[in-house]
Amino acid sequence: MTSQGLSVSILFMLKIRLQRVGRKNEPSFRIVLVDSKMGPKSGKVLEILGSHDFREGKGNNKINGDRIKYWISNGAQISETMNNLLVSEKVISGKKINVLPKKRPIVKEEAKKEVVEPAAPAATPTETPTPAV
Repeated sequence: MTSQGLSVSILFMLKIRLQRVGRKNEPSFRIVLVDSKMGPKSGKVLEILGSHDFREGKGNNKINGDRIKYWISNGAQISETMNNLLVSEKVISGKKINVLPKKRPIVKEEAKKEVVEPAAPAATPTETPTPAV
């Protein structure tokens, strides 16, 4: 490894994530090391660490576990989906992370209106005392 590669890990916050590369309706993914500020479609990849196809199952996956462990030890973060994939492939140990948002109860629009109306202060006339004659 050159000194230039080490300076990259110091200067940027690195992230290991999936990058979609498949055709329309045929998704396949690359496992890539990118700067965390770059979007997934930017194409500015520092290193390709493998590939994964969720449709094919476990037989068609190529994951470079040694390089992934190296970058994790140098401070690279892992996306939640990538963490779950590495745990299921037994590259790293740990628990899977729930990546779906928590369910919230459905609130009807009528209930929202009722909540809003009582919150507004009601204008009630105040009585002023009149002096007795």
